[in-house]
Amino acid sequence: MKLFISADIEGTAGIVSWKETAPGDQYGYFAGQMTKEVAAACEGAVAGGVSEILVKDAHDSARNLDPSAMPRQARLLREWTGGAACMMDGLDGTFGAAAMTGYHTCAGSDGNPLAHTMNLGVERAVLNGMACSEFTINALYAAYLAVPVIFLSGDEMVCGMARELCPGITTVATTWGMGGGAVGMHPQEAQEKIRGGMERAVRKLEASLKAGADSDCKIALPKHFTLEVHYREHKKAYRASFYPGVVKTGAKAVAYEADDYMDVLRFVMFCM
Repeated sequence: MKLFISADIEGTAGIVSWKETAPGDQYGYFAGQMTKEVAAACEGAVAGGVSEILVKDAHDSARNLDPSAMPRQARLLREWTGGAACMMDGLDGTFGAAAMTGYHTCAGSDGNPLAHTMNLGVERAVLNGMACSEFTINALYAAYLAVPVIFLSGDEMVCGMARELCPGITTVATTWGMGGGAVGMHPQEAQEKIRGGMERAVRKLEASLKAGADSDCKIALPKHFTLEVHYREHKKAYRASFYPGVVKTGAKAVAYEADDYMDVLRFVMFCM
């Protein structure tokens, strides 16, 4: 089995400040913890029987993870390709499953002091009437490719949102938001739970395949999409209104509709 992992940092155990997500301050520690959590996910996957792993470094510069800390079965995609899949670049239909680590809740929510959706210029995003996180955007791309999403680690709120979208997913909450702060799981415990959770998720998927049953981690892709984006600055809504098919719905808001999810990803690429 081939496994794809998309790795972010704002859902890493204990992280609370933007200064901890970029070079300087305590970034070195949290980039290291991000690496350890991703490595733990890879180790759990290998223990579960995965033979090949592609990890997409999907935070900021996309140059956060230490390649030497990964198991030999893992390959690391660093930097941004410029493709519309963005945080899921490298995923295709040949993969047996997808997973995400270090993820965070969406813009406009209070489950993480670093909550956002794609960038800090977005105040709120709503997809088909539901609050839209980066997990939502990326999990639906996996669904577009008919790839089950079997595992997620990150803050408690995004884990809850993930289970609503994909009831069969295995989640590990490494951090709990509390106002402008957060309570993080002990870093070693986070690694252990991620390792064990990923192994269980892989074995569960393999059991379904052996039984000839569909995975309960396959997400049903909607037939139509309406994505509403509310920006922090009115000029960003004005700019986005020039994208084909976009309707300006307020001083700081636009809406875009499509039947093909790739069209949605193109809108996200250029307007979010």
